Amino acid sequence: MKAKLKVVISGGGTGGHIFPAIAIADAIKRRFPESDILFIGAKGRMEMERVPKAGYPIEGLWISGFTKDLSSLSLPFKLASSLAKARKILKRFKPDVVIGVGGFASGPTLKAANWLHIPTVIQEQNSYPGKTNRNVGQKAKAICVAYEKMDQWFPKERIHLTGNPLRANIAVNANRDEAAAYFKVDSSKPVVLLVGGSQGALGINKGISAQLEAFKASDMQLIWQTGKFYYEQAVAQVKEAGLEDKVKPTIFIDRMDLAYAIADVVISRAGAMSISELALVQKPVIFVPLPTAAEDHQTKNAQRLVDAQAAIMVRNSETEQKLVSTLKQLVDDKAMQEQMKVNIGKFARPNAADDIVEQIVKIIE
Repeated sequence: MKAKLKVVISGGGTGGHIFPAIAIADAIKRRFPESDILFIGAKGRMEMERVPKAGYPIEGLWISGFTKDLSSLSLPFKLASSLAKARKILKRFKPDVVIGVGGFASGPTLKAANWLHIPTVIQEQNSYPGKTNRNVGQKAKAICVAYEKMDQWFPKERIHLTGNPLRANIAVNANRDEAAAYFKVDSSKPVVLLVGGSQGALGINKGISAQLEAFKASDMQLIWQTGKFYYEQAVAQVKEAGLEDKVKPTIFIDRMDLAYAIADVVISRAGAMSISELALVQKPVIFVPLPTAAEDHQTKNAQRLVDAQAAIMVRNSETEQKLVSTLKQLVDDKAMQEQMKVNIGKFARPNAADDIVEQIVKIIE
């Protein structure tokens, strides 16, 4: 096996695609430090900013998804342009393997790789794969998945249950008191962590806002990641309720290791990466799936854990009526919390990135 690999990683659009892509790149670099890694993303999407910050070069394609407005009229032209540019990049870079993680850019990049007879690998984060991965996965040499029973979409003999590769800063190494001081909460009382994604979650935010008074009569404290669009409203509501000592709104949480260290219970969307992180840190969780997620895949993700008694699910439409009451029941039921920790831990795959690299190595060999 040569010491220097040349690898293209393509996809993005959301953190759920970008973070595992970067984690795979980091794992390749750890094992083969001399490797050249190039990302291919979609112009104007999140990966064009996040990937360079992680230290990797990226090239952008003119590509987007289907919408119901007039902008979709340009989609055939975007696809033709992206296929041509992806082919040009691959012919110039000459990668040993191309890895697709889902997202707009992944489709044309992997199709171009197939045309050029470059081996491809798919990393599918969700229990219900997206259209891009379902399409290009049929010709992939390996399909690395996070859930069992994926052979209804991919060739069974090429599926590998690796789990989702995670960003490096989520491991819980901090102690509870350090985390309590960082977030200005009381470590002796229950702490709830609400994370709705990098942009926040309107349905979850409204559910908490509707029942803020419940925190007055409870020992519960809340670290509330609101997202930038709801932050000012949340701050005003907390101040009006006189709950500044118990409820801590924040736009974004940089120190997720500290957040997980202090959290007794978590409220979260049911994106694949959120689930993988929560399984690794073994936290009792209430999932509120994003109803507009493609093909309702977040509900399917959450249901897998609910069926295993590893999580609770509250529908987005029911947050104002049920979220806080469900939360109080879970916070008060320590036995249920302990059982959920054990059950969700069974979904953890801490070596996912290295296992994916092992599949890549086998293909290149």
